[in-house]
Amino acid sequence: MTPNFSRREVLKGLGAVGASLLIDPVPVKAIKAPAMLMQRNIPSSGEKLPVVGLGSWQQFDVGSSADERNPLRDVLKKMNELGGKVVDASPMYGRAEQVIGDLSAELKLNEQFFFATKVWTNGRQEGIDQMNASLKKMKRTRLDLIQIHNLLDWETHLKTLKDWKAEGKTRYIGITHYTDSAHSRLEQIVKSKSVDFVQFNYSIRSRNAEKSLLNAARDNGVAVLINEPFEQGALFRATKGKQLPDWAADYGIKSWAQYFLKYIISHEAVTCVIPGTSDVKHLVDNLGAATGKLPDANARKMMVKYIEAL
Repeated sequence: MTPNFSRREVLKGLGAVGASLLIDPVPVKAIKAPAMLMQRNIPSSGEKLPVVGLGSWQQFDVGSSADERNPLRDVLKKMNELGGKVVDASPMYGRAEQVIGDLSAELKLNEQFFFATKVWTNGRQEGIDQMNASLKKMKRTRLDLIQIHNLLDWETHLKTLKDWKAEGKTRYIGITHYTDSAHSRLEQIVKSKSVDFVQFNYSIRSRNAEKSLLNAARDNGVAVLINEPFEQGALFRATKGKQLPDWAADYGIKSWAQYFLKYIISHEAVTCVIPGTSDVKHLVDNLGAATGKLPDANARKMMVKYIEAL
């Protein structure tokens, strides 16, 4: 993966106060009731999840100092207050699993979240050892979802994950990738293997998943997690200093982040999108996309056309 550019970094480059207001997130108090967050069912169980969650790549890979961890503690606390649940991690993300486990335990919220992590190694025993380490780091005896990260040795790990699910060590199992080139393989597995979740990249400009992968997941009863919703910050750079279209207000869209996220979750196959952040205001802004009216098919076309014309 290439380096991520946050909204904070984009805002620093705007210079003019008036321009910064065009993409600054909504105030922290904008969402007051957790019940406002839209939810979708996990097809294999019927369990409901809020449609916007939290990614942890880079943002949660920090040390043990208070300066590093306090903002992340605030993010997890606010997320719980607003009804958010899904927190996605991986052994690939450095210390993210440990930090999430430590902070959620300190807040006494560990069991309130839907923890999704991954196995990212070669070999059966290596995978088992890594997953056991994840359980320890995240301070759980059972994880909500374990995914095979970027399909690494996926056939080996899928057998283990099915055993772990049967034994109650994980509630759900899945597969992931973050590039368009992997979509055909993900689709084949979704159609032929027993997985509960598939995670992949999808955004308003990167729409390869619309060709068939999203529909395949829907038709085969597989929940969908979406990564790279902001294209690692590229979407914010592309819209820097640009105004939202007037009609965006018809769908409760108050920021570019909500514009990008609402496009994604307006696809019926998407269960949850997981933008990463270490900033409470950005978290609240992101969760705002899980409220209000969603764009219909015609509005989705308008959204794409507007972005492509910028």
